[in-house]
Amino acid sequence: MGDTLRLLRVLWSAGRGIAVVIAAIRLAERLIPAATAMVLALLVSRVTALGGTGEMGAALLPLTGFGVVLLVGHAAEAVTEPLAYLVQQRIDGAHRAAVTRLAASSPTIDLLEQPEAQRLIRQAKADPDEFSQRTPGQAALAQLDQLADAVGVAAACVVIAQFAWWLVPLLLIPALLNARLRYRGRMEFIRLWRSQLDVMVRVERWEETLASPGVGKDLRVFGLADWAVRRLDGQHVARTAPQFAVWKRNLRGQSRSLLLVVPPLLIAFTAVAALTVHGHGSVATATAALTAGASLFMMIDLGYTGLSRLAGLESLKAYDELAELLTKDTRRPLPGAALDRTDAGSSSLVRFEDVGFTYPGTTRAVLDGLNLEIRPGELLAIVGLNGAGKSTLIKLLAGLYEPTSGRILVRGNQEMGNQEMSELGVQAWRERISVVFQDFVKYELSAADNVTLGRPGVAPDKAVLEAAARDAGLGPVLDRLPDGWDTPLARSRTGGVDLSGGQWQQVVLTRALYALRTGAELLVLDEPTAHLDVRTEFEVFQRLAEQRAEAGVVLISHRLSTVRQADRIVLLDGGRITESGTHEELIAQGGGYAKLFAIQAERFQQGYQDAIEEGELL
Repeated sequence: MGDTLRLLRVLWSAGRGIAVVIAAIRLAERLIPAATAMVLALLVSRVTALGGTGEMGAALLPLTGFGVVLLVGHAAEAVTEPLAYLVQQRIDGAHRAAVTRLAASSPTIDLLEQPEAQRLIRQAKADPDEFSQRTPGQAALAQLDQLADAVGVAAACVVIAQFAWWLVPLLLIPALLNARLRYRGRMEFIRLWRSQLDVMVRVERWEETLASPGVGKDLRVFGLADWAVRRLDGQHVARTAPQFAVWKRNLRGQSRSLLLVVPPLLIAFTAVAALTVHGHGSVATATAALTAGASLFMMIDLGYTGLSRLAGLESLKAYDELAELLTKDTRRPLPGAALDRTDAGSSSLVRFEDVGFTYPGTTRAVLDGLNLEIRPGELLAIVGLNGAGKSTLIKLLAGLYEPTSGRILVRGNQEMGNQEMSELGVQAWRERISVVFQDFVKYELSAADNVTLGRPGVAPDKAVLEAAARDAGLGPVLDRLPDGWDTPLARSRTGGVDLSGGQWQQVVLTRALYALRTGAELLVLDEPTAHLDVRTEFEVFQRLAEQRAEAGVVLISHRLSTVRQADRIVLLDGGRITESGTHEELIAQGGGYAKLFAIQAERFQQGYQDAIEEGELL
């Protein structure tokens, strides 16, 4: 009962007016069989009463009624499909927005990365990618159909009972059993289908791989095409063979359906005919009973509506479980006090105090007792070997994760002074910083939107946009774009183009410089120039250092020849800061940084080029 009421509330959420209208139409559709039976009975009664007199006047009323019933049925059929589509889209659109809002409301990403959270998001997103899934909108409409079917069946039973009450159980019970039998057969197939989802995913990936232009090179060079096609065919056979077996069992089960349908109908029709011949009831009443009796078996069908209701409820319940999962973390930060925007630059002061961090589901501490101060107006470079925890440190600084131990202090308002980031409020802190991650997002938007997203809360400024592009060296790329700043950076968009890796990094650096010019007080760059050559990278960082003004800049780069111009360099090793100082000071110490720098300098002198390129624009 609770699920029924919930689905009715979901239907009501599409809009009171449209919900009432579609409910009335669906109800009218289900009452048409009973209405047809009654009108036909009246028509037969009037025609029989005329007794061959040739007078048609008495038959006009039932004929008109029969025409009205047919017209209502046709109109309902024409209107219900677009209305149902509108209702479903309203419900599913609101549900998808709720799922997105729920996922985005989590200030950190640790919970979202859990496999259970990913499973619930896929199930709750109401975007079915295979036929056994249904959306909440489809479930709400299916619930309405089941209620309307119940009313239609009750009306038909009332008509049948006018002839003889015992006809109702004689026809209704076999109809229900037949519907149940067909529902079980359909659900057996659905369970098998869902058990093969992993196989289906592998098949789809092989199909995409075989059609991919990039993979096509390997398939041809290494002669893998025939092997890959045979493997794909084998997976198709492995998936469809059990399905075919279930289909054959369901086909044999149709004989049981015939035994449930045909004998009761023959018995009922024969009994009605015999009783009518012997004077029990009129021909008109018999006609109504036979017409309504036949309609019972067509109205009672649990298959499609039952599946839609069940699968759609799974989507709603997955949303409930996702909400419970994302809100159970007691460390979830509360909205904090706003940062003091009048204290220029000071909000970029950050202190890591004995910070430790271990990724959820693992046991190795990536950061262990890390202490670091990020000062306003300072260009700080963080270096270290792969896996030292540099990117993890940036994620903590951006508030994407919370420390496992220790604390991160940031500058709050003048009254509160330094506060833990979780107490201040992650969202308030993020309004003051701009982050460029190593795996930055390539938005399929215009060039201008890709840059101004660096400061989404600030109104776009074309002059600042042009200045940032000039500083990042993006001008030559813009000159080659068909529509300049308005060109979509995706070939899949009309008039769009694809950029190379280096060109994309110039766009992202423009985004960073735009953030600096529009008031960001702390800029965080995680390997932002891996696709650029050393000379271009050096020029970009020089401009970055000149433009930072009072803002703090945190830079991670694997090229030590570039970070040497930083105000301070720290070496991250073993999850903690092991060296700190200027380039000259660290070289003089002769420690880990000096050794790494010497190795890179030797490789550079030998002509080693580590810029990664992916092809040119257009």
